[in-house]
Amino acid sequence: MADLSNVRIKSARLWDSLMEMAKIGATPKGGCKRLTLTDLDKQGRDLFISWCETAGCKVAVDEMGNLFAHREGTDPALAPVVMGSHLDTQPTGGKFDGVLGVLGALEVVRSLNDLNIKTRYPIEIANWTNEEGSRFAPAMVSSGVFAGVYTKEFAYSREDQDHKTLVEELVRIGFKGDEPVGQRKIHAFFELHIEQGPILEDENKDVGIVTHGQGQRWYEINLTGFESHAGSTPMPRRKDALLGAARIVELVNRIALARAPNGMGTTGMLNPYPNSRNVIPGQVFLTCEFRHPDDATLTGMDAEMREGVEKICADIGLTYDIKQVFYYEPVAFNAECVAAVRRAADHFGYSHRDIVSGAGHDACYIARVAPTSMIFTPCVDGISHNEAEDISQEWAEMGTNVLMHAVLEKAEIV
Repeated sequence: MADLSNVRIKSARLWDSLMEMAKIGATPKGGCKRLTLTDLDKQGRDLFISWCETAGCKVAVDEMGNLFAHREGTDPALAPVVMGSHLDTQPTGGKFDGVLGVLGALEVVRSLNDLNIKTRYPIEIANWTNEEGSRFAPAMVSSGVFAGVYTKEFAYSREDQDHKTLVEELVRIGFKGDEPVGQRKIHAFFELHIEQGPILEDENKDVGIVTHGQGQRWYEINLTGFESHAGSTPMPRRKDALLGAARIVELVNRIALARAPNGMGTTGMLNPYPNSRNVIPGQVFLTCEFRHPDDATLTGMDAEMREGVEKICADIGLTYDIKQVFYYEPVAFNAECVAAVRRAADHFGYSHRDIVSGAGHDACYIARVAPTSMIFTPCVDGISHNEAEDISQEWAEMGTNVLMHAVLEKAEIV
């Protein structure tokens, strides 16, 4: 077995690359706005490709604009070990969400080149298009097409707020490739990502070993009561749709709290009508969602919510309509890949803990077609999707060292 004791990435080079990429779409508050398939996204992609080619990789682009930078293995017939994430950001995003996973993967390749390490399996870096979904909904649409969750035609038809379609913008910036989506085989996939939550920092852990991705159910609820005068309608005779919405907000929170710590419940939007200060609201549109890594528990949360909404509306005299608009099945990451991550963390003596991903990631879709796992680094105060998002150089180094050793276990040093 090869001696890997001194095999580490170059921390300063990784950090310099992260800071250089952060200049593209830099915001006044220190974050990044690099929305997918914009001119700024093109600049980021072009820079990434130039770095990959300098590192000796051959870069391919598929029909969804997904990028794959290929480092040869000694047996080119084998499917590659792939690592990566995404370069697009939220409108008020940070410098590390997604980007760490792409540039950390690049640093792995650079470091392997420095050390003249050859692997039996090829190694690839992936940059998935439109992970964030902030310009074209839904999120993770391109890895979803790759994994067969969405059709290419569905993805191409997605529109932004200016009614520009995803395929039009792929063509415009020159990243609609010819390679059919999903034809690329993957031996194993690893995604390095910031936690986007406070657990690792709070517990002073260096690395998160991601065992599962939470399932999600998203809902749209319309409540209908009767708008009437706020001063002359007796309280017992009111059909107040906003009162019903308030009770549903509390219901969603209570259902999630009962499944702590993994259960999550959120009411994100609340639109009352007619939204006048002296009119009892006669209609309310609201959204809510539940998340949990166990599908049976998630189904139970759904049933309890529906039963609760029915009772709330009956008590007030409202009618209602509930639509589930999104369902995302819980993901159990591949046990062997998870074990490889754990062994890598142990190799360096990094403190670590198992953790469940509360957010969606491209890895959750790729897990449908290839053995997959994830690595989390801490982030300051758990802040993400915010210009204040921050990590330390040491955290980035530790996460990327773990990524490299997990990848090397699967790629087999020769």
